Amino acid sequence: MKVHEKIRSIRQSKGWSQEKMADKLELSMNGYANIERGETDVQVSRLEQIAETFGMDLLGLFNFGERNVFYLVGDNQNSFYCNLQSTNFSSEKNEFEHELEKARLLLQQQQKENNYLKEIIANFMKNERK
Repeated sequence: MKVHEKIRSIRQSKGWSQEKMADKLELSMNGYANIERGETDVQVSRLEQIAETFGMDLLGLFNFGERNVFYLVGDNQNSFYCNLQSTNFSSEKNEFEHELEKARLLLQQQQKENNYLKEIIANFMKNERK
């Protein structure tokens, strides 16, 4: 999600009109609308002002809507690392579901392998006692 899209999304989530936002920033309605449409380059100082108006810092504005999910499955010898990153979770839902299903299948396979190894160890121990 681009910064201007994040700004629009945050404003809408607060229930503010573009006019109210323009007033808060002491901008013309057209000037603010251009920011939301991504039709103007916005200086960092203006982005800081926008973030402050939303009650967040600049980093919070840039990170808005970002999702990072990390999975580490396995032990020290066999590990599977999956980094799922999305700028808009709802639009990437299918991709996340696909990656989660892959992780579930890997876990199931690993559980089957563990059970098989336990059987082998049990049989080995049983034969050692004879």
